[in-house]
Amino acid sequence: MNRVLPAISLLLLLVAAPGLARADEEPRYYFYHGLDYGTDSLIHPLRLVVNGGWGIMQLSSRDNHPLDIDYRQGWKNVWKNLADPGGAIQAEGWWDFLQREVIPISFNSGKAHYWPNYTQHLLGGGMSYRMITEWYRAHGYEHASTWSGATLMSYHLLNEVVENDDYDGWTTDPVADVLLFDPASIILFSHEGVCRFFGDTLHMSDWSYQPMVDPWHETLVNNGQNFAMKLDLPFWERWSLFYHYGTHGELGLSRTWDDGRSLSVGAGMKADVLIDITQYHKGAELAATAGVFYDRHNSLLASVLWARSKDYKLRVNLYPGLFEVCGLRPGLAFNLNRNDSFAMGVNLASLGLPFGIAAGREPTTSK
Repeated sequence: MNRVLPAISLLLLLVAAPGLARADEEPRYYFYHGLDYGTDSLIHPLRLVVNGGWGIMQLSSRDNHPLDIDYRQGWKNVWKNLADPGGAIQAEGWWDFLQREVIPISFNSGKAHYWPNYTQHLLGGGMSYRMITEWYRAHGYEHASTWSGATLMSYHLLNEVVENDDYDGWTTDPVADVLLFDPASIILFSHEGVCRFFGDTLHMSDWSYQPMVDPWHETLVNNGQNFAMKLDLPFWERWSLFYHYGTHGELGLSRTWDDGRSLSVGAGMKADVLIDITQYHKGAELAATAGVFYDRHNSLLASVLWARSKDYKLRVNLYPGLFEVCGLRPGLAFNLNRNDSFAMGVNLASLGLPFGIAAGREPTTSK
């Protein structure tokens, strides 16, 4: 059993996915449109890695100093569990693994680890795979799907390493993520029909934050990968059911005008503080959240998010193209925390960097 799951995952990736990707000789662009404004203009493989790889740092209970992560131990523990998935699953029990990570039968936040597996890894990861494939193709890269697969795997492995940090022990989280849901996401979004449904029917888009580095405090702020979906309401013209999610979820409504501009509002919950549930598992305390979003052709131009959480009580992002100053179209961000510490910064995408520069009164999370 130790090698069965890795072998299956590798077989699916090497055999099934490339064949599906070749099925359409003239693939469409569903998730990357080459726009020069909003979140679409910020799509880039390195920014995806930064937003996703260190995404857990936006939780209130996690330190956001990237240089303090024990990457060596994190990788050692991730590899231990990936190399022996049977041992990791056996340590907590097969039924416990299935009901927590795979089968959506529990609504207990401590046991519903399957929720981010389906929403972020399967759907979000699959959409990101296709989106970055389209980016590589639009920029003239040969074997775009291979480049995209390597990018996604780098991002997912970094994410697991950062989450494990200095932990030493069995955990099935990377087993479910890397060996099951991540390969499945690539296969799923290699189907043109799946991409058509999420791209044309649900208008799924990447609405990630603008990651920024605070060199004075050596912190990474305002990072995180987000997605948005809009389902047109047949009985209410120009209105859509709206869902925005990442480590949070806001459900609401969206209104679209003739020129493609939309205003969306939503409310929901977000993961705030990680707590120990069992010897092998962590759960998340939830906090209320609400947001207002302004986009053009599903490319986000501005967002204001409020949350009843310790960190990121208020998060404002103004994306490139919302306004112009002296011929420049900067992206700006402002983050306010419960203790009134703050960080603000500017996007440096125009310089080709996957992150911006921020400064604040004190770090988002203290050392």
